Amino acid sequence: MITKKTAALLTVLCAVLLVTAWRYIKVSGVFRKFPEPQYLTEEEAEIRPVYYQLKTDEKAIYTALYRGISEQKEHIPLPYEADGDEYSKIYCILEKQEGGFFFLDSVYYTAAKVRDARVVYRDIDSVERREKELREKVSEIVRGALNDDDYSLARYINDYLAAHCRYITGEDKEYASTAYGCLVEGEANCEGYAKAFELLASEFGMKSVLITGTTESGENHAWNQVKVGTSWYNIDVTWADTDDIGETRKMYFLCDDATFERTHFADNTLFEPFPCGNADDNYYVKNGLYADSAEKAEEIVRRELSSGNSVIELRFSDGETYNAFKHDYIESERIFQIASETGYPFGEQINLCLRESESEGCMTLDFTGE
Repeated sequence: MITKKTAALLTVLCAVLLVTAWRYIKVSGVFRKFPEPQYLTEEEAEIRPVYYQLKTDEKAIYTALYRGISEQKEHIPLPYEADGDEYSKIYCILEKQEGGFFFLDSVYYTAAKVRDARVVYRDIDSVERREKELREKVSEIVRGALNDDDYSLARYINDYLAAHCRYITGEDKEYASTAYGCLVEGEANCEGYAKAFELLASEFGMKSVLITGTTESGENHAWNQVKVGTSWYNIDVTWADTDDIGETRKMYFLCDDATFERTHFADNTLFEPFPCGNADDNYYVKNGLYADSAEKAEEIVRRELSSGNSVIELRFSDGETYNAFKHDYIESERIFQIASETGYPFGEQINLCLRESESEGCMTLDFTGE
């Protein structure tokens, strides 16, 4: 038989449990209404190719995060409850693809179920000033473009970043992995270069994505894919930068997969990289410097020297062709006879400096004697 004292204790306990449950419900938002799902506008989505690979619910979550982060909100209600893996995927895609979000911290919060995103920012008090600096720098760079076709713009962005940014490793500086670090501070790691390329490409209305993966040596790396005309190409601006004033590597500019995948291995866990099967706008192909035989390489050397070009960059279709040209023309010294037959004004003797990148199938013949 329950005594009055026991009944009173049970009543108090029930009251405490009810209050606790109510507070949990209020804080957790279990019965709170989800905000209406919203989606990027056609104009916004057009320059975000990865967005189209998302499912409908994922697009709404991406949009909620994009809108909230644009306003630096620390807590962002989502239109759907996402499981931890789904949320992490969407957040990581956004963090990599939104080059303008330099103020996002490198860490983020997730859980088994995510209904409200909790976002971490870096140096939040300086965001407004830094955003203004970045906008001004981007506007300045955009104004400097002389042509508006895709190829020229991709080349302009590539060469600008290689000339105006210095490569630093890891997280040597707070903004090293951001477009702000690359464009405003002039120092960045590979992710900073890639985010800057993505940001500038979007400003020109071009389709571009940031790709993460590894190199042939197993190191983590970041680069881009960009759409030129109707075709997608791989491009690595970090490896275009030689750190020498006025010199930019061309071997990673607008490559097809067959060429690029000799040294770059993309991670497709977040989204599927775009197939790059066309080589028409590759630097070497477009400029007639691509050789699919040793005889073709000889033809290129003759043409370039006859035109007055004493520094000749060649790209070979494969290792066999590369080695055949090296054996038949360089090691045999036949290249000097060919050079003398072109009529190029060498002076008393012909000097040749050979620079090789065998893994990329590239060779530079420098007849300047330097």
